[in-house]
Amino acid sequence: MAKAADLKTKTDDELKDQLMDLKKEAFNLRFQQASGALENTSRVKVVRRDIARIKTILGERGQAAAAS
Repeated sequence: MAKAADLKTKTDDELKDQLMDLKKEAFNLRFQQASGALENTSRVKVVRRDIARIKTILGERGQAAAAS
């Protein structure tokens, strides 16, 4: 689980790369869940929340840039 303070220190490019990796992981987890092969079901929730954290930080930065 990524902490918001740790994510805020990263650049936009690093956050976008991490976001793409998390989206791919979420996709794979959904496939595993559908096929019954998913062992760690709590990982789905953690990945979804990490995606939301990154999107929130990127959105805040976008609004700050637009306001400047």
